[in-house]
Amino acid sequence: MSATSASASSRRKVTVQTILDQYRRGQPITVVTAYDYPSAVAVEEAGLDVILVGDSLGMVVLGHESTLPVTMADMLRHAQAVRRGAEHPLLIGDMPFLSYQAEVPEAVRNAGRFLAEAGMDAVKLEGGGEMAATAAAIVQAGIPVMGHIGLTPQRVRQMGGYKVQGRTAAEARALLADARALTEAGCFSIVLESIPAEVASWITAELAIPTIGIGAGAGTSGQVLVYHDLLGYFDRFTPKFVKRYAHLYPTIVAALRDYKTEVEGHQFPGAEHAVTMDPAELQKLGAPWREHAPRH
Repeated sequence: MSATSASASSRRKVTVQTILDQYRRGQPITVVTAYDYPSAVAVEEAGLDVILVGDSLGMVVLGHESTLPVTMADMLRHAQAVRRGAEHPLLIGDMPFLSYQAEVPEAVRNAGRFLAEAGMDAVKLEGGGEMAATAAAIVQAGIPVMGHIGLTPQRVRQMGGYKVQGRTAAEARALLADARALTEAGCFSIVLESIPAEVASWITAELAIPTIGIGAGAGTSGQVLVYHDLLGYFDRFTPKFVKRYAHLYPTIVAALRDYKTEVEGHQFPGAEHAVTMDPAELQKLGAPWREHAPRH
């Protein structure tokens, strides 16, 4: 057994309680989005704490301009794939637009589907005080909930674009009120997206649950980034707050171009890439096969 395999086999499943224990110890929480089996396997191997199956898949995987077109069917399919690839991280399903805003009973049912059908451990929903009653109902049904305030992409039309939130004192106080409402509703953690670092640190200090920052500075309890962003795999745009730990897109394009060149130049496939027939069986075909023998 390799050292990596031995390490993986000794790991324990991360639960909501694990995350809360890390928070109380002051240990930063590592979160990344993942949307399919291969990315989940990589995150599992890297040993991160949490995978968020984010509705951002609408943009980085499905090619939409926003997260709004993403459906429950989309989310469940991708969450199932992630679950097959990751055993140890806490798995959180992102509730898509209109899966929880209309009616509380529908929100509870949809949240439950993430656990029952996709093997998720928790769900995430966007919104502050106005979503507190919905979050509380989901928690009361036995489903852990992560909140999300600040820049909430499902409200991009209402916000007039992807804009930093909480720049004024009044807006900062409103965000803190939202965070407190979600805490009282029973959320186990809250994502703080695109808010000033000072505000994020202040909110974090005022709460008794962990905060997960994205574009919110270093004062939160943990950080989350989109898998494709941190790997430089999505080249349409890169948010200012993203740090690229790799730049895979040019490498992928270069590999595809090399493949095209080799196929067109009869360099691929070579003899080493071919399956061959037993010579005795080949002779039974007679002479005609030589006319169609592959070139190497």
